[in-house]
Amino acid sequence: MSDARKSDALLVVVTLLAAISWMFSKEAVLLMPPLLFMAARFLTAGGILALVALPALKRLTFDQARRALGVGLVFGIAMSCWVLGLFYSESLGEGAFLTSLGVVIVPIIARVIFKERQPMSTWLAIPIAVAGLALLSLENGFRPALGQLYFVAAACIFALYFNLNTRAANQRTVTDRRGNVIDKARVPTLPLTSLALLTVGLVTLSGSAISEPWLPTLNNLQPMMFVWVLASAVVGTAGRFLLQTYAQSLSAQSHGVVIL
Repeated sequence: MSDARKSDALLVVVTLLAAISWMFSKEAVLLMPPLLFMAARFLTAGGILALVALPALKRLTFDQARRALGVGLVFGIAMSCWVLGLFYSESLGEGAFLTSLGVVIVPIIARVIFKERQPMSTWLAIPIAVAGLALLSLENGFRPALGQLYFVAAACIFALYFNLNTRAANQRTVTDRRGNVIDKARVPTLPLTSLALLTVGLVTLSGSAISEPWLPTLNNLQPMMFVWVLASAVVGTAGRFLLQTYAQSLSAQSHGVVIL
């Protein structure tokens, strides 16, 4: 099996893990503030992966670490918008549709911002994917609301994150302003994922500390809250995004995002 086909197959598994993660997250935000949940989820997942990736983390160059942290920063902003959309939205179907549009936007971002050519099959698949997502998700029509605006913002930022993650996970050559050709070493999958997830955790923790009350949650800790956080961290975050980053490292082409 070629790397491109293997990448596509792994992204199918990532899609299934994402669906499971949605259910965990929806249950968790009923028991605790959304950004605090995201902070706990991503710091736990990132911490687990960082322990495993410690030797590889020590070998990263400054440029590799900077790019991994940049991926995490963009991802953190996207996840903050997403969980706020989840918190304010009454319809999971509409939220799923709008968030899924992010992966459809990925080839557009790649072409417009990074000047990457996309295969014709990708452009043909985009309208089909949008129509399919709409039919699957919008049973009762689309009703714009605050939650949906957060989902739209998340979708656009997710598209940028996916491109940055793909570029960080693959060896590539760039030309600087002086015309010099520079080789950009790929960031290995495990340290890239762990640094990105830890950065997301810090971004959402900062947002939570500024905007959310913690005392009601701390004074009323429930066992199921820990279950949902741990399930989200291990299955829906560490496993899912490690697998996704590995899949992206197998192919620099972004047509595989249509699978998501």
